Amino acid sequence: MNFLISLQKTINRITAFFGKIAGWLTVLLVFLTCGDVLYRRILGDSRAWMGELEWQVFALIFLLGSAFALRKDKHVRVDLFYAEFSARDKAWVNLAGSILFLIPWCLLILWVAIPFTLQSFSQMEGSAQPDGLPYLWVIKSAIPLCFILLLLQAVSEIITAIQTLSQSQEEVRQEIYPKIKKR
Repeated sequence: MNFLISLQKTINRITAFFGKIAGWLTVLLVFLTCGDVLYRRILGDSRAWMGELEWQVFALIFLLGSAFALRKDKHVRVDLFYAEFSARDKAWVNLAGSILFLIPWCLLILWVAIPFTLQSFSQMEGSAQPDGLPYLWVIKSAIPLCFILLLLQAVSEIITAIQTLSQSQEEVRQEIYPKIKKR
């Protein structure tokens, strides 16, 4: 179990690192968008590379931040019943969801995205716009990275679920409500 906990901590550190990068890219995107708007308003002109850079930074935010969102439980979830579940029931849902849906989905996307990215890299693919960005393959390489990160975070979520399921009811309750003392 110590190996699993160590693996989980390592995965969570990797996820946090890329989450921080996504956070800083968000700040960059705000500045890029403001600069683009000012450039258009003041000079009455627009550059294709600015728009492309904005959507590429936005894509990186989404791709690099997705595993961090999963880790922090801030991803999209149909929360009709889940919010009312006990910690053990949530662990079962997370375990089943990770094994049955998240891991197969990540593997499928990786199976498709890796050749897609390699083809883009081998062609040194760039923008179709005359003044567009020259290295489109860079952003495409973030797709497999995203799903590798999601796959790793799925492993971390499975470890968390196993930890929760292996605890006694009292341990789970104390983890959720640590300040409540038994009288």
